[in-house]
Amino acid sequence: MGVTTELFDLTGQVILLTGSSQGMGKEMARALAEHGAKVVISSRKQDQCDATAAEINAATGTDSAIAIACNIGYKEQLQNLVDETHKQLGPIDTLVANAGVNPFYGSMKDIPDAAFDKILASNVRSNHWLCQMVLPDMIEKGRGSIMITASTGAFSASETLGTYNISKLADIALVRNLALENGPAGVRVNAICPGLIKTDFAKALWENPDAVTRVNEQTPLRRLGEPEDFHGIAVFLASNASAYVTGQALTVCGGTNMWA
Repeated sequence: MGVTTELFDLTGQVILLTGSSQGMGKEMARALAEHGAKVVISSRKQDQCDATAAEINAATGTDSAIAIACNIGYKEQLQNLVDETHKQLGPIDTLVANAGVNPFYGSMKDIPDAAFDKILASNVRSNHWLCQMVLPDMIEKGRGSIMITASTGAFSASETLGTYNISKLADIALVRNLALENGPAGVRVNAICPGLIKTDFAKALWENPDAVTRVNEQTPLRRLGEPEDFHGIAVFLASNASAYVTGQALTVCGGTNMWA
């Protein structure tokens, strides 16, 4: 007899994901759709969103994914993303705020103001805006889940990714505050903190042979993370399996940050 459980059943959920046309976001969207959710694929380029939505629909054999392009840096585009989701699918049950930027690599003493502002605006303020826009749906239903992608970089200093790490620690603070404010309404808010994952976003890091050697020697699981490693955490946080989990920063890092 097979296992039967509704613990991870997402049937009927509408889930909006930013930064989901490739990498981690795409894999999270695929897993959520495979567990019954309707998912919104969103990133800056409509053609990439369309391709990912079509791929997920083909894999699931359903019309579970739609594509809506959005640049998270612009409040009106975020509002359009939410409005179009409402129009096409209805109220939003779960938000996965996965999009982020890092236009600068180097010492904080050298970072231009424009790059500093862009990192904080895109990685923190845009998540704040998006949460403001989707929370009314969740509060009205008396339930909901928000995931914000932070980073294990939030737990340490860096000589090359300082401002990015600051933005990710700010995301964890945002998560905690939203969890406190919205917990009484039944809304859960958590951060996902990836370690070094083999995505295009982190290509400069994992294409560095020294960095890869260091990861393979120092990570307890002895490998880089893969986008597919985020299937389970996304389904867990969207589902009733995590009904009593909120305000947390969950690391997905192969064990590098178990002591952080």
